[in-house]
Amino acid sequence: MGMYCITEAPSSSLAISFQQEWLEDKEVAVGTVIPAAQPVNGQRQQHWHRLERAELFAQYQQLQAQGVSQRQAAQILEVPRTTLQAWQAYQERLDEHPTVIAFFQSSPGLAFLHRLVIGLHQVCTEAGACGIRLVCLLLRLAGLDRFVGASYGSQQHVNHQVEDAIVTYRREESTRLAQDMPRKTINVAQDETFTGGLCLVAIDLESNYILLEQTAQGRDQDTWNGLMEQALAGLNCRVLQSTSDEAPGLLAYVAHHLDAHHSPDLFHMQHELVKAVSGPLATKQRAALKAAAEAQAQLEQGHAPEQRETSSTEGQAASQELERISAQRDQVAQSIRRISRLYHVVDLERGVRRNAPLIATALREQVETIRTVAQAEGLSQSCVERIEKAERVIPKMQATIEFVSRYVHEEIRRLALEPPQAFAMHARLLPASYLERVARTYTVSEGAPLRALAERLRTPLFEPGGALAGLEPARQQELQQQAQRLAAVFQRSSSNVEGRNGCLSLRNHQLRGLDRPRKRECLTAIHNFFLTRADGTTAAERFFGQKPRSMFAAVLDAVEIPPAPLSPPRRVQE
Repeated sequence: MGMYCITEAPSSSLAISFQQEWLEDKEVAVGTVIPAAQPVNGQRQQHWHRLERAELFAQYQQLQAQGVSQRQAAQILEVPRTTLQAWQAYQERLDEHPTVIAFFQSSPGLAFLHRLVIGLHQVCTEAGACGIRLVCLLLRLAGLDRFVGASYGSQQHVNHQVEDAIVTYRREESTRLAQDMPRKTINVAQDETFTGGLCLVAIDLESNYILLEQTAQGRDQDTWNGLMEQALAGLNCRVLQSTSDEAPGLLAYVAHHLDAHHSPDLFHMQHELVKAVSGPLATKQRAALKAAAEAQAQLEQGHAPEQRETSSTEGQAASQELERISAQRDQVAQSIRRISRLYHVVDLERGVRRNAPLIATALREQVETIRTVAQAEGLSQSCVERIEKAERVIPKMQATIEFVSRYVHEEIRRLALEPPQAFAMHARLLPASYLERVARTYTVSEGAPLRALAERLRTPLFEPGGALAGLEPARQQELQQQAQRLAAVFQRSSSNVEGRNGCLSLRNHQLRGLDRPRKRECLTAIHNFFLTRADGTTAAERFFGQKPRSMFAAVLDAVEIPPAPLSPPRRVQE
């Protein structure tokens, strides 16, 4: 069957009847390609672009104001007279203020409408969790369905174009930025998520740029290697270390293919301890609380002296048991929090570099405290095994501290500093930069002591007589930047990839599945090139070291102006 474009004024009454009946059933907007009857005289009917139509109709109105007849205007503009009649009738049916109609039927008005509709789709349906139907509702509530098709089919067509443009933009812009990318070493966080099928995710920890977010058939080392090679191809970077959980496939990939250090995730260690001890203790605590409440109720209801004495004894025993279990649970919680405070390359209270074996010893002491509580409470064998599983991570944590120390020492040696200046970098400038990084993860009040300590470490270095005061300002700035870079080498968490997995899970629920590759690619592109931090930078800008082209401008250029409705909607008088 032939495919012909809808025109506002078909040259045949039969064609008019056919198109009107078909469009009323399907709610297809003007300009949409539909199956149609064979055109009269075997000629294909002309399709007018909305901007061209707006310009021609504006010229037609000017000619009418000058007294030119409709027939003469049609000849001057080279537009069929019936088309001009259809345009005129369409505009007269719009139940809106003439000024508003004139604006949205003009070229500037259409350009504004174009930006608005494309912006709604990019912000609401791609960056946000809004569906296409809500975009249609917004257009109707704003009265814009007089000027743009607001049916689901019309906006779905627009959304498909937007997503195709976003995917194309991401591929082209990534290739362009990679050509001028400065050489850098990166730390990545890796994990798997199961939203819309198995998906492997890898994110640069410093810039939060998604390197890999792709569905896969498996999560073994060979699959990881194949996908990561594609993701890193063309990028002028080297992976220094990978932070992740203890998944066997990931560990094997980092050890056998990536040629990088693996840093364990502190959260997963703490999570094992919580499941091993805190959870069972919470169950016991609730049971003790219930027993104490029941004993108190019996004491209040008892009448005979013997009953009151028995209830009082039971109540005291239940209260003591509740206090004991609560104290045990608090001790476990303190040990778990203490593990987090201990696992740092810099002492957060004194601002000095820490020794890896001492950190490992302190961590084992906290785990041993938790194990003692578990044994005293008679927890199950599975709980004990979870504690042992968490303890097996401590040697890897010690190895990570040692790896960071070696790397920092080598990098500072390459700076060719004098001994006092090198000591200042190791003992003062680097700890100050690290403390400021940690402070950003706390609230303002909690991070204030860390920032104050960092300032006390850094300020004397640049005052008269300080170790770095004699250097040129440019050299001082370079050393501070190097200290910030080296402070970021120690990575103990893959929280950004875990957060990304949570975001994908929400979108998977909202969309009833992320099994469409185009949608997943769009979400990745939005994260990398559209969302910004408080400083206004995107993840792509931070990763590539250069500002990318505007995604919205690229999408706006690639997507056609949304079509107008076939006929203006009828308004119900309130």
